[in-house]
Amino acid sequence: MELPAVNLKAIILVHWLLTVWGCMNYVFPASYAWGNFSVLAVGIWAIVQRDSLDAIMMFLSGLLLTVLTDIIHISVFYPPNKYLTDVKRFSIGMAIFSLLLKPVSCYLVYQMYRERGGEYAFNIGVTRAGWDRSTYEPIDQQDAPPQWPDTTKTAQQPY
Repeated sequence: MELPAVNLKAIILVHWLLTVWGCMNYVFPASYAWGNFSVLAVGIWAIVQRDSLDAIMMFLSGLLLTVLTDIIHISVFYPPNKYLTDVKRFSIGMAIFSLLLKPVSCYLVYQMYRERGGEYAFNIGVTRAGWDRSTYEPIDQQDAPPQWPDTTKTAQQPY
């Protein structure tokens, strides 16, 4: 099943809105806002530089990292039940909704990474086993003339 193409701008807009609503009632510390808004700023960089693999990869990495930090923020700073007001409940709910939506966003951003020419698998450069150089053609060297004349050709007689 093929997922429809989603614009990167729409992903950033939705997460920006959910982050703003999540920060609305000061339930979470400033690190929640700084973490999420800085990743969204990297996402804006990925929008501006459409051909950059680094920008989209850093945005994807930031989204994956904020999944972890959002889980920590929500679990540590969730208020006791007697201190929950409707506004706090809404703010925490939007933060949870943003957290639940981030894996879907990560998948869509990974698809965009592949469309921009990224590899299918993440390569951290540690293993080089199995690298096939049989089809490798150097492009920085001109074809050098052979050192010895080709003896398979017969010499042409002058007229």
